[in-house]
Amino acid sequence: MDGLLSLAAELVDIPSVSHHERAIADRIEAQLRAAAHLEVERIGDSVVARTSLGRRKRLLLAGHLDTVPPFGDDGLRLDGDTLWGLGAVDMKGGLAVLLDLAVSTPAPAVDVTYLFYACEEVDRSHNALGRLADERPELLQADAAVLGEPTGGWVEAGCQGTMRLAVRLGGRRAHTARPWMGRNAIHRLAPVLTALAEYEPRRVVLDGCEFTEQLQAVRVDGGFAGNVVPDSVLLEVNHRFAPDRSIAEAEAGVRAVLGAGLDPTWGDEVRVVDAAAGAPPALDHPLLAALVAASSHPPRAKVGWTDVATLWAVGVPAANYGPGDPALAHTPDEHVSEGELHTVRRALAGVLGSADR
Repeated sequence: MDGLLSLAAELVDIPSVSHHERAIADRIEAQLRAAAHLEVERIGDSVVARTSLGRRKRLLLAGHLDTVPPFGDDGLRLDGDTLWGLGAVDMKGGLAVLLDLAVSTPAPAVDVTYLFYACEEVDRSHNALGRLADERPELLQADAAVLGEPTGGWVEAGCQGTMRLAVRLGGRRAHTARPWMGRNAIHRLAPVLTALAEYEPRRVVLDGCEFTEQLQAVRVDGGFAGNVVPDSVLLEVNHRFAPDRSIAEAEAGVRAVLGAGLDPTWGDEVRVVDAAAGAPPALDHPLLAALVAASSHPPRAKVGWTDVATLWAVGVPAANYGPGDPALAHTPDEHVSEGELHTVRRALAGVLGSADR
């Protein structure tokens, strides 16, 4: 079996659902420590390996160790040159590429930090990369970074911001036999839901990459009893916004869409529950431009939020680039091919300036 595919299969075969990454971190740490050219540090269930060759620039290559919970029959399976299994796409194929580069590239043209971190697939409060940014920011210092998220071998630049908002509408309780004596809060949702359904996505082109904003109702909670006109209803809204907008600007945009359906005299309110800014493409950076050239594809915008934004927040321009179809992530059909692994490895090796590029 091909060595890179075999390594990916070994990693897929190690369960690593979020909060349970110790075994895969142990496996990766052992291989990194066997490479004399790397300085290795273990931080919880994350592993950092660095070269210190005195190069003018440093590139950070990062990937998360965890997967979502299994769906059932999604264990390891090899079918010719294709690897199937939980995490094959998101993102153990990418981890295999990074680990192989780390141990087989002793003299890159740039210094490299390899970061394998825990808890990306859960709430951001648990994200080990975010904790490192807060507690050990020196480990993330680099001129540029590549996050090995699955992109199908295309450079997916930057990422969208994300926001969840709670929209509460008020009313007045009454008996359903005498509804004219009350005000039905659930009925008052009608113009708000219409505004969301008719929302025209804002489109922004940055560094040649088009970001398309999204606004969706994702949850409704209201009602008290089968014979009571409800006096309150809660609507949860999810917004994905382009990285040219701040969190405050994105919130203002959502409020403008909802505005006509809200009436403060009934105590209506909109509250941001959770928000994270996006990251611009930053493809003018030489290392990221070199990655685009090595990938042989035009860059495209990243759909969704990734830890590229975490890196951008600490001053490191970053892009997403890894093997596997991103549409297969978090599905029972995750699979990645030997060819995809080698395509991504060749491109990253070219950026590192390694002898085998």
